[in-house]
Amino acid sequence: MAGWTLVHGGKAPPPGEVVAPDERLSWPRTVGLGGQHVVAMFGATFVFPVIMGLNPNIAILVSGVATALFLLIVRGRVPSYLGTSASFVGGVAAIRAQGGDSAAVTGAILVAGVVLLVIGLVVHRLGAHVVTRVLPPAVTGAVVMLIGFNLATVAATVYWPQDQWAGLVTMVVVIAAAVLLPGFWGRIGVLIGLVVGFAFSFLMDAVAGPITAPDGGGDVSTHPRVDLSTVGQADWVGLPPATMTGPDGQEIAGWHLPTFSWVFVLLVLPSVIALVAENTGHVKAVQEMTRADLDPYLGRALAGDGLGTALAGLVGGSPTTTYAENIGVMAATRVYSTAAYWVAAAVAVVLGFCPKFGAVVVAVPGGVLGGLTVVLYGMVGLLGAKIWVQNRVDLGHPATLIPLAAGLIIGIGGVTLTIGGFELSGIAFGTIVLLVAYHGLRAALPRDRRPPADGPDTTVPGADTGTPDGPGSDDHSGRSAS
Repeated sequence: MAGWTLVHGGKAPPPGEVVAPDERLSWPRTVGLGGQHVVAMFGATFVFPVIMGLNPNIAILVSGVATALFLLIVRGRVPSYLGTSASFVGGVAAIRAQGGDSAAVTGAILVAGVVLLVIGLVVHRLGAHVVTRVLPPAVTGAVVMLIGFNLATVAATVYWPQDQWAGLVTMVVVIAAAVLLPGFWGRIGVLIGLVVGFAFSFLMDAVAGPITAPDGGGDVSTHPRVDLSTVGQADWVGLPPATMTGPDGQEIAGWHLPTFSWVFVLLVLPSVIALVAENTGHVKAVQEMTRADLDPYLGRALAGDGLGTALAGLVGGSPTTTYAENIGVMAATRVYSTAAYWVAAAVAVVLGFCPKFGAVVVAVPGGVLGGLTVVLYGMVGLLGAKIWVQNRVDLGHPATLIPLAAGLIIGIGGVTLTIGGFELSGIAFGTIVLLVAYHGLRAALPRDRRPPADGPDTTVPGADTGTPDGPGSDDHSGRSAS
C-alpha cells in the first residue's frame, strides 16, 4: 500500500485530471471511494448467489478475496472488482433441475474457473488477438443471448408466482431507478429495487396478513412474505455454517467441498465464453479511460478471474467476474486508484464474516426476486444483441445467420440430444452448435464466399453478464446503472 503516489494534494482531481491506478487521494477519501465501490457491486453480488441457491455470505467473502488476488495478478494495472457472475445462473438452474445439489454446482463452477485460468495463461502467452479469433463477436453475442433468454421460464414460473404484486413493484422501481436517477444512484437501481420490494412485502404482511401462494418448490401454502426468524438466531460475527438440510427437507447452502460430474460441468462451460467476453470488454473499457495499453494484461485478467472462480467453487461460493458497476464509478469520479479497490475488498471480507447479514439476504421474498429476475435476465440476453451491434455483425450472410439461429433456438428452447445415457441440452448444446457450425462453415467455404470479419473492432466490448446496461452497463460515460 505504500506504493501509491499521493496526487492532487489528496483532494478530488480538478477538471480534466485523473487519478491513475498507481496513485491515490487522501486515505479518508480513498476509504470513501472504496465504500462507494462496495455499494455499487452490492446488489448483484448477493442477489445472484441467492438465485443460484448458494450462500450470499460466502459469495461476498469470496468476492473480496478474489478481488485482492486479481489486483495482485494484474500487478495493479487493471482496477476492477470481482463480483458474482450472472452468466452461470442458467447452467446452475439446469444442474439443479437434473437433481444436482450445491456441491455438484460448485464442483462445476470450480472446473469452469480452472478452464478460464488456463485460457488466461494461453492468451498471456499468445497475445490478446487469440480471443477474437476463437470467439468472435458473432459467437460471444449469441452465447450471452442464449444464457439470458434461457432463464425466462425461471423468472416466470419460479419467482414471479410467489408474489406477483411484490414482483411488479420491484420491477417498476428497478426500471425507474436505473433509467431516471442520475449518476451513482442509477447504477445501484437493482439494490434500490430490492430494498423497496423487501419493504413492500413487509408492509403487506402487516396490513394484509400472510399470502397463499407457491414457494420456490411450487408447493402452495399460506405463509408470511418475509420470514425473519433466522435473522435473530444468526451471530453478528462468524463463519457461515456448513451446508445442511432444513426442517422442511430443503437444502440450506453453507460452506462445503465440491463434488464433480462431467455431465454437470458441461452445463456451465458455456459460461466461460461469457466470462471471456465480459473480461475482455472491461479491460478495453478501463484501457479507454486510463489511456494505457492494457492488451498485455488481458491474459492476466482472465487468469485472475479464473482463479477467483475456482477458489469460489472450492469453498462453496459463487463464480466471479469483473463488474461494470465499478467501472461506471471510476468513469464518474475519474479515480482509477487500485487503493480504493483494496478497501472495497477488505469491506467485502468483513461483511462475509457477518452471518446476520447473510440471514437478512436469504430472507428476501421470492416475489421480490421475481421482479429483479424479469429485468436482469432480459438485460443479460439483450447484451448479446448489443455485442452484435457494436461489432457490426453481418446477420445477412447465411454462414453467420444459420448457425446462430440454430444455436439460439436450441439454447433458449431447451432442445435435448440424448446419446445413450448422456443428455446434452439447452445452453451447452446450443453453444456447441454455435461454435462448431460457425467455424466449420467458414472453413468449408472458399475464401471469396466467406463473410467479412465482424466490424472494425472485434474486441467484444461491454459484455457484463452480471448486470448489463442500466444496472451494470459498462457505458464509458459513467451512466451505467452489474
